[in-house]
Amino acid sequence: MEISVTVNLSKTEIADLAQLFDCAQNDLPAILSKYGAASIREYIAMFLGQKVFKRGSDILEYRLLLMTEEAFDNLIPNENKVSNLFQTTLTESRALIRSIMAKYQHQLRVTIEASLKAILDHAKQESKGSDYMVVINSQNLVDELNLTLSQVDGTLSLVARQRGSVSTYIIKPSSFKALKAQLP
Repeated sequence: MEISVTVNLSKTEIADLAQLFDCAQNDLPAILSKYGAASIREYIAMFLGQKVFKRGSDILEYRLLLMTEEAFDNLIPNENKVSNLFQTTLTESRALIRSIMAKYQHQLRVTIEASLKAILDHAKQESKGSDYMVVINSQNLVDELNLTLSQVDGTLSLVARQRGSVSTYIIKPSSFKALKAQLP
């Protein structure tokens, strides 16, 4: 169903949104339409009695699930993105992401796997046989990689933060190979 909506925004709101989404002001309609689709799905589920929540945390979790499906291209967002959109601390955002990954784990299985594959696709080796290095801005996805490793072989090395780095992680070649085999 195609739905068209007009929203009146001030110049300041438009500029603030463009800064938040790190885009040109002309790109805002396309970006916001994805979030609009998520919000309309949320309302329809409520109207039809499919999702009637009593707790605020349930509403936020469902909203993030819908945003993940509609606005984040079926990839798990990082904590910074969620904090910027939900006006939450990084700790609150990490917990919110962890909640949807657990509560909607079956529905998000493909999304979680795609997010992990994207991380592995960005991992680089400086030389053949050396450790893989990759920037990961989501502790939840690091935890998910390590959970996958533990399920494959408990003797494999963890995906670990590079010493002195904020979000660069090291993946040992044997662990990388095992992850690639699990996430083809």
